Amino acid sequence: MSSAALETTKVLIVDDSAIVRKILSTQLGAHPSIEVIATAPDPYIARDKIVQLNPDVLILDVEMPRMDGVTFLKKLMKYHPMPVIIFSSLTPQGSKTAIEALASGAVEVLAKPGPSYSVGDACKQLCETILAIPKGRYPKPVATQSEPIKPLESASMLETTNKILAIGASTGGVQALTCVLSALPPDCPGTVVVQHMPAQFTHSFAERLNNECKVQVKEAVDGDSVIPGRVLIAPGGYHMVLQRSGANYYVSIKDGPAVCHQKPSVEVLFNSVAKYAGPNAVGAILTGMGNDGAKGLLAMRQAGAHTIAQDEATCIVFGMPKEAIKLDAAEVVLPLDKIASALIQYARN
Repeated sequence: MSSAALETTKVLIVDDSAIVRKILSTQLGAHPSIEVIATAPDPYIARDKIVQLNPDVLILDVEMPRMDGVTFLKKLMKYHPMPVIIFSSLTPQGSKTAIEALASGAVEVLAKPGPSYSVGDACKQLCETILAIPKGRYPKPVATQSEPIKPLESASMLETTNKILAIGASTGGVQALTCVLSALPPDCPGTVVVQHMPAQFTHSFAERLNNECKVQVKEAVDGDSVIPGRVLIAPGGYHMVLQRSGANYYVSIKDGPAVCHQKPSVEVLFNSVAKYAGPNAVGAILTGMGNDGAKGLLAMRQAGAHTIAQDEATCIVFGMPKEAIKLDAAEVVLPLDKIASALIQYARN
């Protein structure tokens, strides 16, 4: 066997559409580092092929006959955990299902081609995501903090010191953010978050987090105040920037070109936090592919903010944190289950 063959990532495609299976097999199989070893029209056939062929990555539709993708994913994560990429249509119901899939262990959700999204774009993103996932290592995200976080002394203390938490994440970020945000106390500093996600998905993501967290979580709208006990999630397809009027922080939601190939961009958010919050901010960069947010986290640190990067062992993809660490943008590097308590501890200082 050649060395090139040894280096390929083996992919199994699970989708009830024969057309989708054929297109993905052709497009992904054309990449020299990807080998489509099989396809399956439903989870039952997929289960047998996983046992027989041991793929590195699974591409999974969520709406299928006999067994839906989320039910299959939950069973898979219990008995045979592996990297799964959800390939879903952008419908309101589909977005909620996709968010549930991400919370259940999928590493990424990508949109099927639509009116504004070509087959070429979709397959390019799939290839990039497949190759960003480390082969032979699938860290299971930590579900809970190692110790409870005590509430801060008072919300009024935070209102006078104007502390801000800023967090950026991408691939694997749904689980990582759920871990971090669900551990924050109800009086935590106002928090702004960028998670790379299609536009139709961020609202469902914020709703899910709001039901699981002690803090209020909402998809940000232009002019939203950043106040203690509130987490604002940047809406997909738009940039979010922090701004300040006197002692009060708020966000602006802006259109514009992608930055670091992303919209929303962590870089854009972090640079605005560095400018307007400076030493009153704490930043954290979590799991994700690419380098979005690395220079922004450095700008925050240079402005006097405390900065944190998630460690490699607990990242699904150690791309964004790795790039930040290379720039010396991270004051500390921590496992996922230590990040929430560090954010609060820094905010107290």
